[in-house]
Amino acid sequence: MSFASCSSLPPSEQWEHDVFLSFRGEDTRKTFVAHLHRELIRDGINTFKDDKALKRGASSPPLGASISPQLVSAIKLSRFAIIILSKNYASSKWCLDELVKIMECRDELGQTVVPVFYDISPSEVRFQKNSFAKPFSRYEEDFKNDTEKVHKWTKALSEAANLSGHDLHGSTYNGSVAI
Repeated sequence: MSFASCSSLPPSEQWEHDVFLSFRGEDTRKTFVAHLHRELIRDGINTFKDDKALKRGASSPPLGASISPQLVSAIKLSRFAIIILSKNYASSKWCLDELVKIMECRDELGQTVVPVFYDISPSEVRFQKNSFAKPFSRYEEDFKNDTEKVHKWTKALSEAANLSGHDLHGSTYNGSVAI
């Protein structure tokens, strides 16, 4: 099976997971994501959370590396994607590659995407401001020979920021989010 496109699966075999969680581990893994994952599982929602792809301390793949075929498959086989956009989300090229694939699957498969703005505002994501600005300055330099990659990331972030989602900016997380 080719992982280049999201449309290679027949509709009847499309969904293996109810939800795919995309998140920046160092920001949210032990707090918000752990609680959200536990509650989704408790409610019988088959949820994919990638705990094994990144070794502890790894922040991004080497320049030019991309997410694994298994992760691409998990994204494609999920009916919903919940993207927890946190302050350091954009500092991970893997998170950005996941986001691009999620947005492709939204367009091609009708996957439902729900952004959660965790202690950031949608405009920071949409326009790559504040904590999103520094990594993108670096990416523009690192990928000056592959500007299309950076363009895909900025486009996916803008599209995600324009979706209806949940804003946990400036509030205290109370342990529940209605999805």
